[in-house]
Amino acid sequence: MAEKYIDELQHRLLMFARDRDWEQFHAPKNIAMALAVEAGELMEHFQWLSEAQSESLGEDKRREIGYELADVFIFTLRLAQRLGVDLPQLVEEKITINERKYPAEKVRGSAKKYTEYE
Repeated sequence: MAEKYIDELQHRLLMFARDRDWEQFHAPKNIAMALAVEAGELMEHFQWLSEAQSESLGEDKRREIGYELADVFIFTLRLAQRLGVDLPQLVEEKITINERKYPAEKVRGSAKKYTEYE
């Protein structure tokens, strides 16, 4: 189900770019750079907030942040598409890798990197 949705989104994004003759600008390096820019715009919303403030955002601010998250997701999908990366499959694989690197019984309640507790 999720893979079908991802495929549909990627197709829609591809058509959006093609309809505007923007594919010429969507080399993987350009998309990766745009992704970093959008991630920076997302971080900007939190830059000077305390942890408590970042957890109690108003509805308008949450929507603005949601749009930045959407931009990050859009460029992630486009980059995966351009590189032929099966994102849903690799997300599943990465979760499995992280489960092995960070076994719950070893790391519960710790923010240490996996290399620090082995």
